[in-house]
Amino acid sequence: MKQLEKKFTGKGEVKGFSFTQLKNNGKAYIYEVADGSFKHYEVFKHKENTQFKCISYPRSKSFGIWAFSVSTFERANEIFEELTIEKEVQNGI
Repeated sequence: MKQLEKKFTGKGEVKGFSFTQLKNNGKAYIYEVADGSFKHYEVFKHKENTQFKCISYPRSKSFGIWAFSVSTFERANEIFEELTIEKEVQNGI
């Protein structure tokens, strides 16, 4: 299974943004997203794309469902913890 890159530059609708993975526990991720003058954080669930054998980075339509965009790392970390607990409950851990 191909993992998400730790750092990458956006293409298409996110062209010009740089993405840096800050946290990953196999259940959720936090990425810092920056364009030089502005930064925010994207937090999302671990989703495996079995068709392409890779982990999926969320598309814009996923935000508000299984991915979230917030302005502070503190809030991103809170959501990261919530997603981790949610995934553990779903898996019966």
